[in-house]
Amino acid sequence: MEYAVSIFMLVFSLAILLYAGLIALTKNYNMLPYRSRVSVKPKDPKRYAVQLSKVIALAALAPALGALAGLWHPIAAVVVFAGALIVLLWLGTKLMRGIS
Repeated sequence: MEYAVSIFMLVFSLAILLYAGLIALTKNYNMLPYRSRVSVKPKDPKRYAVQLSKVIALAALAPALGALAGLWHPIAAVVVFAGALIVLLWLGTKLMRGIS
């Protein structure tokens, strides 16, 4: 039970990666939640869906990295998760620039 949080974070990360993969494979803009579809009307919905799936996959790496660090030390997990989330979401904004 010492590593339960790390295991749950890995499972959560894999579920998010699976969702991102499904969006990328199907290129289906309608797989996004309704609230996000209403706020953005992209010119090319398929391209937007693929780019957004890349950002979702990047965001899913943060809990995975935090979980791996959590196997070593719990405080390292928090630091790695927070740092990775900030950096990966910043990279995600760079990926989405110019798409809409």
